[in-house]
Amino acid sequence: MQFDVIVPTVTDRLIQQALLQVLQPILDPTFSKHSHGFRPGRSAHGAILEAQSYVQSGRRIVVDVDLEKFFDRVNHDILIDRLQKRIWDSGVIRLIRAYLNSGIMANGVLQERVMGTPQGGPLSPLLANVLLDEVDKELERRGHCFVRYADDANIYVRSRKAGERVMALLRRLYGKLRLTVNEAKSAVASVFGRKFLGYSFWVASGGEIKRKVAAKPLATFKTRIRQLTRRSGGRSLQDVIDRLRSYVLGWKAYYRLAQTPRVWKELDQWMRHRLRAVQLKQWKRGTTMYRELMALGANPEVARRVAANSRCWWRNSRMLLNAVLTLKWADKLGMPRLS
Repeated sequence: MQFDVIVPTVTDRLIQQALLQVLQPILDPTFSKHSHGFRPGRSAHGAILEAQSYVQSGRRIVVDVDLEKFFDRVNHDILIDRLQKRIWDSGVIRLIRAYLNSGIMANGVLQERVMGTPQGGPLSPLLANVLLDEVDKELERRGHCFVRYADDANIYVRSRKAGERVMALLRRLYGKLRLTVNEAKSAVASVFGRKFLGYSFWVASGGEIKRKVAAKPLATFKTRIRQLTRRSGGRSLQDVIDRLRSYVLGWKAYYRLAQTPRVWKELDQWMRHRLRAVQLKQWKRGTTMYRELMALGANPEVARRVAANSRCWWRNSRMLLNAVLTLKWADKLGMPRLS
């Protein structure tokens, strides 16, 4: 059965925004300092840095917990009960209850929502923090080192046995909230085999723990770059670069904490390689390649040899062409760098 969330009216959204502005200053100061998601002045970067400090301190086992369909399975009664312990205004509570009960469409029929929070609703992240703060406070009480961002929580311990005890504790704590641990995605494991918010950790010389982009988001990045630099589609080189620029700069902003300059340098070289291949494909004919390369100041022998292999765009773009379509060439066209 296909479900579609009803889009709130402008008035509804204004009410939600007003509630958020009132509740955020009241509720946020009560949350755990280890909670970083959807909070003013906090971010995923802060969560990563806190996690790194725990690993550096010798806690090399992580209890990596993922909650199964968290936002879809929030129990309304339990959430309202936790809110009533923090907010005494019954009118506000009624508004929040109405927000939670806003309907969904199922095959064109309006149905009442009995659990979960509206996806994309401005209040949903704040309400999630209210519910999960109970678990945070219990972990704090027990002296655990942990980091939480929304429904992603990592607890750092010194042994696998301690990790198994913490995992059993979390199953009980989340169970009281009618939430389920996703066993397929959760684990007690070495911190070096897990990722958190797109990052993972590695050991540098001297035992220093450093940050890097995890394998999966790095592979996703390269797949997207390949899509944006396909040598077909009839786009101009400048259009290709404009699309690349938007994606690369956004990706770089999020992963700027990565401490891997060699990886950045290699990715930059690889992206310029793909751009050179795009340029050769767009020149197409050997005579055009020769003319354009000479106009760029290429050595005549280099221009001749590239033009003679006019159909070998990828091979040509990584050898002789490096001396002509240089880093300066890419910079002039507006290609962003990671390094």
